Amino acid sequence: MFDYARARPGEATDRVLVTVTFLRLDRKPPVTWRKMPENAVLEPMRRMDVATYRDLYDRVGQDWLWWLRRMMPDDMLGRLLADPAIAVQVLRMDGVVAGFFELDATPWPDVNLSYFGLLPGAIGKGIGFSLLGAAIEQVFAGPVRGMTVNTCTADHPRALPNYQRAGFRIVRQINEVWDIPRRLGFVVPERLRGAAP
Repeated sequence: MFDYARARPGEATDRVLVTVTFLRLDRKPPVTWRKMPENAVLEPMRRMDVATYRDLYDRVGQDWLWWLRRMMPDDMLGRLLADPAIAVQVLRMDGVVAGFFELDATPWPDVNLSYFGLLPGAIGKGIGFSLLGAAIEQVFAGPVRGMTVNTCTADHPRALPNYQRAGFRIVRQINEVWDIPRRLGFVVPERLRGAAP
């Protein structure tokens, strides 16, 4: 666990038990991606400020317990976003933000899909698989060895099947225990709750 993500001494937390699945894609898959709707635009964010990123990360990840970046100090997150190896692409539909993905090329020659998700109002409209295809196409447009991603049982139930449908193969699975500070305001599903720490 990252030091910055540890709860404060005596702080109230929710214990969460998840299974994390690590996946890998070794080559561009022979998949024909469904075209994005005409009202959808993918926008590369060359200089994303911390506040804008946090707002997007929080809104997309609220239902899926995305908490690590919420705990990351602003200066650390600012350095990460300024790193040219980090690429954030924002999906807009009719000019309104609908989701994003974040690629991390620091483990090059592999590229990691660090974050990927849609806002609640964009889920279930068939756009997610197209967005995943856009991320994969971007990665394999360059000289890379492969693409990695991980998902967990706190994520949307279609996340793992969609990665596999896109050609990712499971490399390993591990069980993790998260102690998420209650001050972050998550509602933890009963199926993920563990015994109190």
